[in-house]
Amino acid sequence: MKRFLTKKSGLMLACIFFCSGLVVPGSAWALQAHGSPEGLYVHQMAHVFFFFALGYLYWDVRRSSFSGKGWRYLLRFCLCMIGWNVIAFVGHAIAGHVDVRMVSGAGGYLRGIIEGADALKTFLFYFAKFDHILVVPALYFLYKGMRTLYFSVEKEQGSEGK
Repeated sequence: MKRFLTKKSGLMLACIFFCSGLVVPGSAWALQAHGSPEGLYVHQMAHVFFFFALGYLYWDVRRSSFSGKGWRYLLRFCLCMIGWNVIAFVGHAIAGHVDVRMVSGAGGYLRGIIEGADALKTFLFYFAKFDHILVVPALYFLYKGMRTLYFSVEKEQGSEGK
């Protein structure tokens, strides 16, 4: 008579049981609220760190003179994300100093009218909310770059094997 539960099926059953606990948790304490201002400080420091990391990556790829379409896509990704970091940093810095009621938005988000003395500050705040205009192309360039580099490596390994 065969054993019903083999070592392989027991391991698979244990993995399913463990993963079901991850997928359907009882409670997920994913957010940790910080009082003002330390949460903002840490977040802003992360933007600065990411800015310099992307700047270094851009500089290193350019210095190494990697050639190919994939590397050019990676450089475009770096530039878009550097721009995003600047816009996000400025937006977060201004957010605490803007009164959202200064914008009368009867016509919707794009048709709001900025009123009051700090119109420039309010305009910069709302402009920073459009940061996805840089993030979406950046992620596309990252995808295209990684895909192009992957296929170029595949092509090189295929030609070496023959």
